[in-house]
Amino acid sequence: MDPSRVVEEPFPAQSKSAIGPIDGVPTEASVLHFSDKILVTLSQEGRLSQWMQVPLSAPSSATVDMALASNNLLPMSHLTPKTLLGGGGEERESLAQLYAVQIASHIARRDSDERRMLVIGLGLKTLKPDREAFFDVLELIQKVL
Repeated sequence: MDPSRVVEEPFPAQSKSAIGPIDGVPTEASVLHFSDKILVTLSQEGRLSQWMQVPLSAPSSATVDMALASNNLLPMSHLTPKTLLGGGGEERESLAQLYAVQIASHIARRDSDERRMLVIGLGLKTLKPDREAFFDVLELIQKVL
């Protein structure tokens, strides 16, 4: 393992959780900070059906983009999500990857030195390309990060 991606974290791993509505459904968001990974979950009714990872480390050419990035809702271009488990069809997988990149962008903008792998578990009852649900997800995730 690359030592630059390991962050000394206290034991047990720091965690935080919050509950809020997404598309009218109570949803639990949680984060666990491990020394080599950050685990974020969004679960409705106890389910976790899709797992993705997004490396937060950037190639050297992307560091210039990161320095110039503004604090907006556009995802950072160097972040590339990869589905690990689950899918549920092309549209559902694309939307889940969009959520993953948005969460990773929020973390990278907040701490530009963050290099750990982000692992995301999603268990949303319905995943719709709906503006209100999208902002509900981002608002809830920001409460735990």
